[in-house]
Amino acid sequence: CFVCGESGATITCRQTGCDRSFHLPCAVEGGCVTQFFGLYRSFCWEHRPEQAVEAAPEESTTCLVCLDLVGDTKSYGTMVCPACKHAWFHRACIQNQAMYAGFSCFCCPHCQNEYRFLMEMLTMGIRIPRRGPSWEDGGAYEQLYERHSRCDASECLCPGGRQQAEEQGPWQLLLCCSCAAEGTHKRCSYLRNSTASWECDSC
Repeated sequence: CFVCGESGATITCRQTGCDRSFHLPCAVEGGCVTQFFGLYRSFCWEHRPEQAVEAAPEESTTCLVCLDLVGDTKSYGTMVCPACKHAWFHRACIQNQAMYAGFSCFCCPHCQNEYRFLMEMLTMGIRIPRRGPSWEDGGAYEQLYERHSRCDASECLCPGGRQQAEEQGPWQLLLCCSCAAEGTHKRCSYLRNSTASWECDSC
């Protein structure tokens, strides 16, 4: 391994004529780029791809992820969004964001560009796992997707109870057209069968 000097380095630079090899854990320390897509090509510090964006950070530019200062130029450790050219970040910071966001939610933290940003980051060696965001693991947000499904009238007149709802007629459940957090059967709020929308008292 040209980085640590130990044996067992199985990754070789894909540039023709270059025989530098390195371990995957040594890649960042050696300024190497490994592309985690397509042919899974790897490059040493001399032959790695560089960002083509013509932009340079200002003197007090901070990383949008950690809010610490970035370097004064594009480099292996300092990257920029190719779409807006205003979002600067450290390589390690955007790599951490990619691991949390996953393929489906990874985008520029400034302009929210998805495709161009994602393709550039993949080319520059950022690993983006093909999964959803880690903050949704374990069903943490499942309740946000549940639709309100009970009558909240002060007196529910439905013989089947507050949870019963029919497609049409007096026991059709209408949700508040403003907040959707309260519901009522048409009969319980003395609404006509032709009524299509209803607003709760709070709204």
